[in-house]
Amino acid sequence: MFSRIVTARSTSGYSEEIERLRSALQDADAVVIGAGAGMSTAAGFTYSGKRFRDNFADFEEKYDFHDMYSGGFYPFETPEEVWAFWSRNIMLNRYSKLPTPLYNNLLSLVKDKDYFVITTNVDHCFQKARFDKKRLFYTQGDYGLFQCSEPCCNETFDNEELVKQMYERQKDMKIPSELIPKCPHCGKTMTMNLRADDSFVEDDGWRRAARCYSDFIRSHKNSRILYLELGVGSNTPAIIKYPFWQLAAENPNAVYACVNFGEAGCPKEISERSILIDGDIAKVIGKLKH
Repeated sequence: MFSRIVTARSTSGYSEEIERLRSALQDADAVVIGAGAGMSTAAGFTYSGKRFRDNFADFEEKYDFHDMYSGGFYPFETPEEVWAFWSRNIMLNRYSKLPTPLYNNLLSLVKDKDYFVITTNVDHCFQKARFDKKRLFYTQGDYGLFQCSEPCCNETFDNEELVKQMYERQKDMKIPSELIPKCPHCGKTMTMNLRADDSFVEDDGWRRAARCYSDFIRSHKNSRILYLELGVGSNTPAIIKYPFWQLAAENPNAVYACVNFGEAGCPKEISERSILIDGDIAKVIGKLKH
């Protein structure tokens, strides 16, 4: 639909675009938030630098990778090391408290609106900030869930208790062998419920959230709706970015807004109804809150 996907970037000033976004939020009958990795990064959930070194210095020294994302794909020597790494990762990025008020500030902007959230993030930050879980669609999985590595079943399993045991009892970069998670149905080793390939399990909760999201979009097809994209990069644009562009183009009452440091753009076909803010998400949401 979009001619060569030529993107337009805002020529308006930073403050002017923030005021346009404030007005769009006030005027909207509904808001769809699309959040990518940049959203959690802006909230302090960084995967490299000091936060990585403070928690994974031993893994960095032994295996010479320099961020948590790379560690998630590393071929460790033993399953005990695999789960020592993952239990630290999960505790840090799923079961720790929110380090900044960004998600809470965002909720304060939309809590009185008819809203829905679609996100590729797997860190549960929206629920930590008390967004309505019935209005959330985590498309790529959840750090808080295991699945069978086969998979032999269409189920996922809460992992909090076991992960905490792994974290507390690990020693020399290894967990006790008896803590390696096994599928209760077939006995094979469990893995994370994260979309990495076609073995990703879309359980009943995932499918229910997908239906709720589709129903929300359909019910607001012609509404005054704001598609608010926060921190969505170019790795998985087909999940949030491209659909938001398409939906905004199909509805003349819709407004598309993109807040993203260094990557705020849109197709020229919807540029007149787009708000593009090249800046720090936390600062932008903070300004909108006041």
